[in-house]
Amino acid sequence: MPEQPRVVLLKPLVSSPLIEVGEFSYYDDPDDPTAFETRNVLYHYGPEKLVIGKFCALGEGTRFLMNGANHRMDGPSTFPFPIMGGSWAEHFDLITGLPGRGDTVVGNDVWFGYRSLVMPGVRIGHGAVIASGAVVVDDVPDYGIVGGNPARLIRRRYSDDEVDRLLAVAWWDWPPEHITEHTRTIMSGTIDALEAAAPRTDSAHD
Repeated sequence: MPEQPRVVLLKPLVSSPLIEVGEFSYYDDPDDPTAFETRNVLYHYGPEKLVIGKFCALGEGTRFLMNGANHRMDGPSTFPFPIMGGSWAEHFDLITGLPGRGDTVVGNDVWFGYRSLVMPGVRIGHGAVIASGAVVVDDVPDYGIVGGNPARLIRRRYSDDEVDRLLAVAWWDWPPEHITEHTRTIMSGTIDALEAAAPRTDSAHD
């Protein structure tokens, strides 16, 4: 991004077919933000996907652990002998097809704090906030704030009724020029103001 060498938009950078990132989601890292796909999405051997919505802010060190990190736990040892090769390689069937938790899915407008960690198969709702250092092991509700290790729900940013209204407005799906026109309302306005600013979809019955 202009004059921000530590910030990159992720969608143009991602090359893996197993990663989907929405428009304007960015990653911030003073070291090498362009290496996000290899340094921050770990043990990603598939078939599970990482899906990140639009307008997400990923702080430095945000990492996603994928199902490839899984080890067997149904026997005496969790050590993955077959990956060491040699005569152990003949037992490769013992480490393939381990149970996974499915895709990791992040909604729109999610803020990840410094060095937050998301475990495999977690689903994070729209408008959520992930505190710095949080280890997210369970799903996060829309507009929830979580923190800690393991991360726990600290509070919701809005009431259930307000969340329903925000999801109905879905400002992240507005045309870019409409978002630009109403940036102040999106950032600091009320839900009433946001609803009033929403694009008119029914112009035939004015």
